[in-house]
Amino acid sequence: MRRRGFDIDSNDNSLFVTSQCDNNCLMCCQPPRRTDDIEVLFKRNVNLLEKAPAGLETIGITGGEPTLLGDKLITLVRMIRERMPDTIIHILSNGRHFQNARYTLRLAEAGGENLVVGVPLHSDYEKDHDIIARAKGAYKETLNGLYNLSGAGVDIELRVVINRLNCKRLEDMALFIHRNLYFVSWTAFMGMEYTGCAIRNSSTIWAEPCQYAENLSKAVELLDGWGHKADIYNIPLCLLTEKSRRFARKSISDWKVKYDVACGECGKKDECCGLFSTSKRIYQGLHNI
Repeated sequence: MRRRGFDIDSNDNSLFVTSQCDNNCLMCCQPPRRTDDIEVLFKRNVNLLEKAPAGLETIGITGGEPTLLGDKLITLVRMIRERMPDTIIHILSNGRHFQNARYTLRLAEAGGENLVVGVPLHSDYEKDHDIIARAKGAYKETLNGLYNLSGAGVDIELRVVINRLNCKRLEDMALFIHRNLYFVSWTAFMGMEYTGCAIRNSSTIWAEPCQYAENLSKAVELLDGWGHKADIYNIPLCLLTEKSRRFARKSISDWKVKYDVACGECGKKDECCGLFSTSKRIYQGLHNI
């Protein structure tokens, strides 16, 4: 269960703004609902912000899809900026509603220079992206949204959740990003959380790191060589190639990270992201380094 309230020592202080989403991604860890919860959660989040401690490094805004709030999202962003001018505001969005250039500009103006938007790109290939997002037209709308975010001066974290349908195209995706999305601030290649939709669609979507470690290594090295920042999230160091370990980050929220028995004597444990405590299966091949 997500922690309520803010913790000055936490690496994950977030506002959950809605359980609704206009994507229905095959591997979503927070399956969307049709519940009309925007107004109730908006009031709760305003109350949380009014009580938030000073000095928070980052506040996340997540869901569901935050842009479904419309103007209420801009209100929350403006409230954070006015109360905590130095805090980074990190919004997780599928990016589709940023195809509205006017809305994107208004959000960018409300957030100021410390606004970051994380947007998933499931594939460089349109058909695969839409299949994974389970939303027809999502690819084109997401790309238009990315271009508008860039035009508005917003820092973009491009997210690639690695799965069975895209893991063989990671090098192709790196080239696509270099040629077409060179403006993103960084690209995060992410291991899956085995919960929610990932369990229901396991036979279609699940991939073990051992199945894509070499492709991942080549992708991040290509981006790095071309001068792009690349990170690896949610994959333990022992399951990465030695070359790619320098790109790995301690990415899992502190309230849902765990380490397996196999991690007990590992000399790199303090540097490793660990595992999702919410996942219903453990990655194959965990070992000490």
